Amino acid sequence: MTDFLAELTARAERIPDASALGTVGKRALTYRELVDSIGRVAHNLGEAGFAPGDRMLFSIRPSVSSALLIFGAIAAGGTIVFVDPGVGPELFANRVGLVEPTWAATESLLYAVSGPLAGFGRRKGLELPRFGALDVRHIHSGVWLPGTPFGSTPARRFTGGAPETALPAAQPDAAALIVFTSGTTDEPKAVVHTRASLSAGLAAMGGKTSLAPGAFLHTEQLMMGLPALMAGARWAMPRYPRFGTHIDPVRFTRNLRSATHAFYTPADLACALDAIEAGDLAAPTNLRQVALGGAPVTSALLRRARKSLPDTEFLAIYGMTEILPVAVATGTAKLAHDGDLLGAPVRGVRARIADDGELLLSGPNLCRGYLGAQPLTEIATGDLARWDGAELVLTGRKKDMMIRGKTNIYPGLYEPVITAIDGVREAIMVGLPDEIGDERIVLAVVTEPGSGDVVALLRERLPKVIDTTAVPDDIVVVQRIPVSGRTNKPDRAAVRELVGRLLA
Repeated sequence: MTDFLAELTARAERIPDASALGTVGKRALTYRELVDSIGRVAHNLGEAGFAPGDRMLFSIRPSVSSALLIFGAIAAGGTIVFVDPGVGPELFANRVGLVEPTWAATESLLYAVSGPLAGFGRRKGLELPRFGALDVRHIHSGVWLPGTPFGSTPARRFTGGAPETALPAAQPDAAALIVFTSGTTDEPKAVVHTRASLSAGLAAMGGKTSLAPGAFLHTEQLMMGLPALMAGARWAMPRYPRFGTHIDPVRFTRNLRSATHAFYTPADLACALDAIEAGDLAAPTNLRQVALGGAPVTSALLRRARKSLPDTEFLAIYGMTEILPVAVATGTAKLAHDGDLLGAPVRGVRARIADDGELLLSGPNLCRGYLGAQPLTEIATGDLARWDGAELVLTGRKKDMMIRGKTNIYPGLYEPVITAIDGVREAIMVGLPDEIGDERIVLAVVTEPGSGDVVALLRERLPKVIDTTAVPDDIVVVQRIPVSGRTNKPDRAAVRELVGRLLA
């Protein structure tokens, strides 16, 4: 087993002066400077009382300094706990109770808006937990603001001078990250990744991209930036707006400049393509490869992307919080396939299909398990799949199943086929349940501009290209498909609410 921090140290020994990590428009840390900075943070945290096994809640936007704090805490033997402050106070409290953190690293603004400025936050639609009331050691990012606990340490203190910069000994089995999956208030599920499982995932990701020394990746995503560093490439982070929590995809694309690689969620790429197609944004000229992940990658999106960025290769990454990545398919291969191609499992991942068609996975990049539960040896994905030779093809989603009469309908089986029809940009199938538990199937579509009567076309085409038992009862044209979360996945509950209003 390997430790990704040990791998990063080895890379720094080979290419000490190469650019490693920076912010767009600013000088990047070299590999040697990066490793030394992580060592300083680890040493300074230890001097402040941070001990091996400590867990640190982390609610700071991605930046060079926040990445150093993450890496330094892990190097010191601790565990970073990513918690979304927007989940609501009750679920946040339950998650904190489960992980029992001893430290918290938080934006100063969150202390203020959840404390003395809580009224302002509520007027803005924010119902935040009281960060300042957490019984932990506090670290704040940014200038001190009212609500920041007295005794909180500025994050910049930990990147300052230290007598020791060498990284502590590797600990492959140590817990490195805890990430919560979507769940209910009563049963929050916390995924625990070790340094070894992260290292295996990073190695597998790097082997599927063209990242290499001399490449320049632009992203704020940790699980894409780390593979770039492991490959000897340069990782540049975008700048967040002063008070914003999301990167504008148009601004992100405009700032790519000399980047050779980038990561987008499908929803963010669609926004960038809208601006390019409207003539409001110049297409990047240096992009060699774009990775897409966090939500399904449709053929309609890939066709648009190839038209606007014909010299760029696109990769569709399939994975889940518990095991990432699982498979990577090129855009060219996905468009040439008649199903929803996932690709061959990446190095080390073992995949099998259960009797009911569900995809089951194991491998060195599988997380240790869920906090408080028995270790995992295999994970059930909730996805239905089949083999096509050595490659996996997605055929549906168990938890998205709809029932009409005696027929189980899996929308993931049909949505890629529907989006492949001319004039369809996005398509989501949802069920509107009635009083007896049956469901009326509704297809929500976003159409291409100037595509004519797409509803009539779909009414004529769908019985010929999908199972007749799955032909929707209603087809509704919407301006956009609602999305949720940082990765902008289609929000099926919001789609059901939207089409329910339109059909009322």
